[in-house]
Amino acid sequence: MKLLAFVSTIDLKYGLGCTPSWWQLLKALHETGNEVIVVPYLGGAVESLWWRTYENSCKLESILYNNFLKSHRKVADPSKPNEFLSTIAKNLINLDIKPKIKKQLTDIITKEKDLDFILFMNIPLNHITGIPSELKNEFGISCLYYDGDMPTILPKYAMSRGFKFDYYVNSDLSEYDAFFVNSKGVIEDLKEAGAKNVTPLYYAADADFFAPVNVEQTIDVSFYGHGSELREEWMTNMISNPSKRLPDVNFSVGGDNFGIDMGNAKLIGPVSYSAFREFCCKSKINLNITRWSHTNIYASATARPFELAAYGACIVSQPYKGIEDWFEIGKEIIVVNSEDEAVETYEWLLSSDEERLKIGERARQRILKEHTYRHRAKTIIEVCKLCN
Repeated sequence: MKLLAFVSTIDLKYGLGCTPSWWQLLKALHETGNEVIVVPYLGGAVESLWWRTYENSCKLESILYNNFLKSHRKVADPSKPNEFLSTIAKNLINLDIKPKIKKQLTDIITKEKDLDFILFMNIPLNHITGIPSELKNEFGISCLYYDGDMPTILPKYAMSRGFKFDYYVNSDLSEYDAFFVNSKGVIEDLKEAGAKNVTPLYYAADADFFAPVNVEQTIDVSFYGHGSELREEWMTNMISNPSKRLPDVNFSVGGDNFGIDMGNAKLIGPVSYSAFREFCCKSKINLNITRWSHTNIYASATARPFELAAYGACIVSQPYKGIEDWFEIGKEIIVVNSEDEAVETYEWLLSSDEERLKIGERARQRILKEHTYRHRAKTIIEVCKLCN
């Protein structure tokens, strides 16, 4: 099939968490026999071996708006929906951005002639309200949407998560022929909001890129993440306090913006995408500590457990509703329910190289069997065929 992917951004420099996953999914769509065309919503176009691009028709506006949001650091308040978008921003969107987007998508569809569908990927829904319906009526083309920020992008979580605006206010979910989400637990919420044909599309891993490397394991227990908000309890239970109770165990934490006491863990700061693999593979135990909004809403996927499993890592996780949908607890991933369990589990695993290797290998085999981005790409194509 031939598809146009209208993506939040394709440039890694903007630091949006979904972007590395977009690269892997678009690559997988190409590898499974589809022709992929990409248009970014934020920033410029980035060419690759797996897709071709059209330049962003709102490149300047998108960069200025992104810089404005970053500089003001104002967090959305769900109790005041009218404040999500200022009058100036609304006018910019309705009078400048939406017309440009509509014209560009229309021009691309006309030029390409044989597009099968458009996949909108984390585009602010209320910035494009009406455009999918117009394109469907004019060209008969299927419009699909994929939101990888569930559940934290929903209005009731936007404030606690720190999102600066809510793109569900004044949107029309019924415009899309299919709606993909990374969380099974929000499906009913989205159906009530008007979404049709809602399908879970979890994160995954490119098993070639996220492949283990043979390096000396000099780190006993590691964690990588950005920000401690919404995961303070389990960072304390799995890192801060255990690092004090196990003085001979080497804890190493990558990332930044940790607002809690990290105990005796070594803080190494942000790690580049290219260095992330070595950091994980150098670790005997890799921790999965996810924000409570994900762990408490059933089967709300993040990329991290899939990436770690693809590396063949021995993963220890906090309690996580629905994680059993992806991995077999006790064989492919270890779940601890308290600080004491974490300490006991670390001592057990660090005493047995063989057990760690077995857990990691079983986790990687599960990825290869069910959780690569080629699996996710096939799901998109199957759903799209049913829409046509």
